Amino acid sequence: MALTLQELDRIAHLARLQLDPAHAPHLLDQINGFFDLVEQMNAVDTSAAEPLAHPTDVMQDVALRLRDDVASEPNAREANMQNAPAAERGLFLVPKVIE
Repeated sequence: MALTLQELDRIAHLARLQLDPAHAPHLLDQINGFFDLVEQMNAVDTSAAEPLAHPTDVMQDVALRLRDDVASEPNAREANMQNAPAAERGLFLVPKVIE
């Protein structure tokens, strides 16, 4: 699958991106290169490969060094709220971005 400049322009329009016409051919080459890589990966026969629940399942003799999930930073909410241009009830107020 290869994109054309017209398809790239349409995708940019749908994504609300302003695409510089001078950079469009370079971007098109990069995107098509990505599609070529995906096609190469899809061409590899993986029917004999057993799915893994986790990538480390293949390394059964390796012990993972995971740390405990504990809070290590103090609660600095009040200090962070002082930097906010607008805050209410401990939350940042931001402008509405949905049209």
